[in-house]
Amino acid sequence: MSVADDAVDGRLIDELVGRARAQGLDLVGEGGLLQQLTKRILESALEGEITDHLGYDKHDPAGDNSGNSRNGTRAKTVLTDVGPVEISVPRDRDGSFEPRIVRKRQRRLSGVDEMVISLSAKGLTTGEVRAHLAEVYGADVSRQTISTITDKVLDGMAEWQNRPLDRVYPVVFVDCINVKVRDGKVANRPIYVALAVTAEGHRDILGLWAGDGAEGAKFWLHVLTEIKNRGVDDVLMLVCDGLRGLPDTVETVWPKTVVQTCVVHLLRNSFRYAGRQDWDKIAKALKPVYQAPTEEAALERFVAFADEWGKKYPAIVRLWENAWSEFVPFLNFDTEIRTVICSTNAIESVNARIRRAVKARGHFPSEQAALKCVYMAIMSLDPTGKGRKRWTMRWKAALNAFDIAFDGRLSAARN
Repeated sequence: MSVADDAVDGRLIDELVGRARAQGLDLVGEGGLLQQLTKRILESALEGEITDHLGYDKHDPAGDNSGNSRNGTRAKTVLTDVGPVEISVPRDRDGSFEPRIVRKRQRRLSGVDEMVISLSAKGLTTGEVRAHLAEVYGADVSRQTISTITDKVLDGMAEWQNRPLDRVYPVVFVDCINVKVRDGKVANRPIYVALAVTAEGHRDILGLWAGDGAEGAKFWLHVLTEIKNRGVDDVLMLVCDGLRGLPDTVETVWPKTVVQTCVVHLLRNSFRYAGRQDWDKIAKALKPVYQAPTEEAALERFVAFADEWGKKYPAIVRLWENAWSEFVPFLNFDTEIRTVICSTNAIESVNARIRRAVKARGHFPSEQAALKCVYMAIMSLDPTGKGRKRWTMRWKAALNAFDIAFDGRLSAARN
């Protein structure tokens, strides 16, 4: 039994619940047993605080001519986990009493703030959070209050964005999520996510960066330099989806890093140029290309694909030709490495969670509001820790292969 369990008398709880039921008193809801208990507990704690502050108990003669004394109470309603509770807050004559359990001007207990942030992180809009609080707790909380609560995460987001990082990462995936921002008019804005796999096989989201859709080498130099300045000396491989200006910039920041395009994205982009009736045929025709044992074999099979489909879909052939230099690097590695780097599936699960949260809101009033939403969605990932274990098992074989393929650069990170 825990210390918390020992502190609560089970017989007393049974007696309270029994009395409540005998009197027809609900356990939850307005005026219910939990609300009344919360009121009594808070008021008792506040009375204890003012006693400590003044140095004497209520009605104790020791307080006569002490220079300060109790001065009645004032009513205050606070939102708690069991709904709105009206409490009597004691006052002192010189106004020096500063309660801690329910501070001055505090209208919500911390558990409520955590609940609002959690609901928002799961994709509920401000209106939906407000409706939830009204339905479950009978509390009328304004949209502005909910926004104020979620704004508390901004300080944590800034600290998270600037935290120190590992010295070496075997793989960093870079992808983007498009959000709608109302800046004069509603327009799509990309938010870029950098997700790394650590030397131990854990997932580590390095940061978030908002763009305007016209990013080039200068933008990526800023992003990668920021990551390097946070302690990342080496990245073995960077996987992305044809982001303009990124490959050249990677070579400037980490000269030995291999840049790999996402094969799954390359296939998806190919389908955009083809009729739906041909998707299965094109997927089948391209499979020998990205499963080829060598770059030479891949080129031979791509030529065969171009002969078969180039006349009908020249844009697909051009797409692969333009991406060829970033497509072929993974062909030089064995199956363990190919499996984990030939796509950005590792980051797609993260993006799926972000997309759910973003889609629920429709559009955002500002770039900061969009970043806040994405950050909260990221912070709510894997609450049980089971995903972390699956990641580690999935990457174990690949990490050993990385260490051999990259001449021990990964081992340096573990030492």
